[in-house]
Amino acid sequence: MKAITREWLARAKEDLLAAEILLAQPELTNMVAFHAQQTVEKTLKAVLEESAIATVRTHSLTRLYSLVEPHISMPVNQDMLDRLEAVYIQSRYPGEMGLLPHGKPSQDEAKQFYSFAQQLFQEIQPTLESLDNNTA
Repeated sequence: MKAITREWLARAKEDLLAAEILLAQPELTNMVAFHAQQTVEKTLKAVLEESAIATVRTHSLTRLYSLVEPHISMPVNQDMLDRLEAVYIQSRYPGEMGLLPHGKPSQDEAKQFYSFAQQLFQEIQPTLESLDNNTA
């Protein structure tokens, strides 16, 4: 596995840990959503790097997924990608529309975002790490 791939995965893991810790704070559901989005984005960018696909400067999960889809064997929930993408900017900055049509993510939505990011990371990380065994 390439060093840059390892770096993307390490950063994704940090965001996943942050999301997990923040789940204990019901008032910080927006930050759980942000870190879940970052986990997914960085995990997908790790696949881009390892697959020698030119890295794109985007936070769009749907765009990143469209680039890596041929290189991963797992199906990804497009609805969840869309939902996480929708809360990315709004989770960081105040806005007139709120984070979602009804405001900040609920605790249940935050848990869903975290679970989605965790599952994606846990399925992709071992696949990329196994490449070390294949090239050693």
